[in-house]
Amino acid sequence: MVFRSPALSNSSFRASLPAAPPHVALARVTRGDATDSIHYGSVAVVDREGRVLYAAGDPSLVTMTRSALKPLQAVPLVASGGVERFGFSSEQMALMCASHSGEPRHVTGVADMLRRADCRPDQLQCGVHPPLFYAARDELPPAGVVFTALQHNCSGKHTGMLAYCRHCGLPTETYLEFGHPLQRAIRASVAHLTGVAESRLVAGIDGCSAPNYAVPLSALALAYARLAGAEDARYGRAPIALAEAMSAHPEMVSGEKRNDLVLMRAGRGNWITKVGAEGIQTIGVRSKAWGIAIKVADGNARGLHPTTVAVLDQLGLLDDAQRGELSAWREPAIRNYRGIVTGKIEPVVALEQRG
Repeated sequence: MVFRSPALSNSSFRASLPAAPPHVALARVTRGDATDSIHYGSVAVVDREGRVLYAAGDPSLVTMTRSALKPLQAVPLVASGGVERFGFSSEQMALMCASHSGEPRHVTGVADMLRRADCRPDQLQCGVHPPLFYAARDELPPAGVVFTALQHNCSGKHTGMLAYCRHCGLPTETYLEFGHPLQRAIRASVAHLTGVAESRLVAGIDGCSAPNYAVPLSALALAYARLAGAEDARYGRAPIALAEAMSAHPEMVSGEKRNDLVLMRAGRGNWITKVGAEGIQTIGVRSKAWGIAIKVADGNARGLHPTTVAVLDQLGLLDDAQRGELSAWREPAIRNYRGIVTGKIEPVVALEQRG
């Protein structure tokens, strides 16, 4: 069975798309009536048992998880009682899973977490970059402004890591080393929730210098099905608590005018979403106990967002109001530097039923 949206009725266009194994076309960019470019990739939709229910392309594709891994990296602190010990709020739990925009509320929340854990901003090893809210607003940072690690989009995640070290009496100077007990605890969490043995996790270093792992796309989707579902046999309520914090405070996970905030607001508590660099989007659907993972092969977010909305629609997860809220993300217009509309990005993904 193939799900088709009205936008995909042109079978001659679909047949003319060149192949890019193992991926399939997910979105195309138009200029006038012509195709300007095509974004290929794969999609996996699984249940809590890891059964692939729907897919496009290759759901077994091994891909880096990037920031989609953040909730799994926060599980050890929550499961060990660190949140209660340091008195972290639900908003701050969401910050540990965030690729935040460096807005004042994000910086204030992270600074307070560090204080509660008896840590300092200079102990954060995530690096420094301009806050993401400038790009979200299509603005340039003011000249001469000096930024700090607090404004890094991963500072909440790193603060959670430092808090785990404090909670467990571990050294903080080496908290990013692969052999550190913190990172061993994170690997155990990643392996358990994705269903991939630790020995089969493909390791790399993320943009924030923390260890990151590649897993099959379907395994990443499984982790989000588990985040969205029932209490976990190993970690108890920790995954659910993080998911609840994310869906309750999407403004802390993301930022104004950014996709995770828009998606989770449109989901009205039903979706836990997390974007990752290089074309990764993950979604946990609480009402279905489903997990969704999307990978755009060229890593371009402009192909990711239309695909994400189309996938949600093809799965029957959008009502008319939600379609309206997400319409600008499904088919964003492309404008030139004079503001003239020259084309659009439209989804061409077609999910196939597998399970």
